[in-house]
Amino acid sequence: MATLIAAFHKYSGKEGDKLTLSKGELKDLLTAELGDIFGKTQDKTALDKIFKDLDANADGSVDFQEYVTLISCITMLCNDSFKKGK
Repeated sequence: MATLIAAFHKYSGKEGDKLTLSKGELKDLLTAELGDIFGKTQDKTALDKIFKDLDANADGSVDFQEYVTLISCITMLCNDSFKKGK
């Protein structure tokens, strides 16, 4: 859990509010920290969709609660994959 929290704060605030991720910060986080899952996130359309889906309150940024939604979804997908592999 500490690693997931640290990853959020490592990227949040580089472009403004230190408690949220901008689209650029989210791209950097996905590429550097979750590149094995998301690839290098070069597809702007895919990034726009991920950002829009995460930005539940449509304020133009991803706060920690919205980020946790991403982590939860990834965890569920990994669990499904793990179950299929058994």
